[in-house]
Amino acid sequence: MRLNRANALSTVGAFVDEHIATTRRHFLKMGVVGAAALQVSPLFAESVTASTNLQRAIANMESWLTPASQFRDVSRGNPKPHALTEEKRVEVGLTRDTWKLQVISDPEYPATLGNPLSSEHGNSFDFAALMKLYQTKSVRFAKVMTCLNIGCPLGMGIWEGVPMRDVIWLAQPKENLRRVFYYGYHNDDEKQLFRSSLPVGRVLEDTNDLPPVILCLKLNGEWLSPQRGGPVRVVVPEAYGFKSVKWLTHLVLSNIAHANDTYANQNNDVDSDLKTFCASLSCPDRIAANQPIPVTGWAQAGISGLAKVQVWIQDKSVSWPKVDRYFSDAPWQDAEILNLPDNWQTGLANADTLKQTHLFTDQGTPKSWPMSLTKAHWAFLHPGLPTGEYVLRCRTIDRNGVAQPMPRPFRKSGHAAIEERRIIVN
Repeated sequence: MRLNRANALSTVGAFVDEHIATTRRHFLKMGVVGAAALQVSPLFAESVTASTNLQRAIANMESWLTPASQFRDVSRGNPKPHALTEEKRVEVGLTRDTWKLQVISDPEYPATLGNPLSSEHGNSFDFAALMKLYQTKSVRFAKVMTCLNIGCPLGMGIWEGVPMRDVIWLAQPKENLRRVFYYGYHNDDEKQLFRSSLPVGRVLEDTNDLPPVILCLKLNGEWLSPQRGGPVRVVVPEAYGFKSVKWLTHLVLSNIAHANDTYANQNNDVDSDLKTFCASLSCPDRIAANQPIPVTGWAQAGISGLAKVQVWIQDKSVSWPKVDRYFSDAPWQDAEILNLPDNWQTGLANADTLKQTHLFTDQGTPKSWPMSLTKAHWAFLHPGLPTGEYVLRCRTIDRNGVAQPMPRPFRKSGHAAIEERRIIVN
């Protein structure tokens, strides 16, 4: 997934615009209690004078899940495969009735297979075969989809499908298998081919309570649309979006000893898992002196989980030691990580879906919160500042006690920079 600067700014802008109302909705929801607490607590407060506005804000509280139609799109291809006509999608195998998957050996670094699945052998794996596996092997899990190179989510969903390993075993691999690489439809143009890869150990075994890598056919309980990579895509739970290739057509079983992703040639860390980090969503650019400053934001709970979100507002006239490049010694204050809103299941085709979802209870609620590999929202209320110019920063602390941007501060292994926002108090 690659964005040019204009598209990246557009994506971030749309994300912020969509969430600007989060601040007011959240503080309105805290309403009466928050207003009373304003004098004694730096968190969660805003005067509320109209109860109808409060009720409306609660009713409109944003869902945790993203409806499939509202996911942000960073698809590749010219034309993008989801923009093809229905007739063309039928012709190239991008409908459930015509989809076929090749599961073959890498011709350059061959794995030994007893039963390669291919058009050449007349036994390509099709959607009917996938559905047969789905009857007994289906898996669901929650995951935020984010791009390695931008600092906002593309969408948050419940992804559903069949473990990739169950399809691989049908090809009867015997030996010399170290890596699986895979790619999707690319307009029959080799220059447009985009592939990702995984060590076979990750595909065959799930560790640290991770769900399996899947061939995904449903999002939020509904068939994958062409826009979301349908009829079938890969979804890798702990990875950035470029690992979750859309419009899947090939699984190539290889004895290659290293990653051979398209991104490997573009200076990206192709083995980097989701990082834990946060960013603000709404914060006043200008505010009167000594007035409470409400801030909201979102956080990605990466592979190391999410323990805290913290905020620091620095007086710009006060310099900070350059040796402390990540502001480790700054007077950070804890924000509050918000619980799920009442209507958090909005976007699901059927709420019962969650009862059999990885890390959810039999009642369809998360076993812990915030959930790793998903997003959460947070809020903070600063009691006010004297006249001046300030910089607001926010950061996460993961469940290992490590503060953002560590332990992986490198941009090409995923966005995690500490955000800075200018605030003028006058």
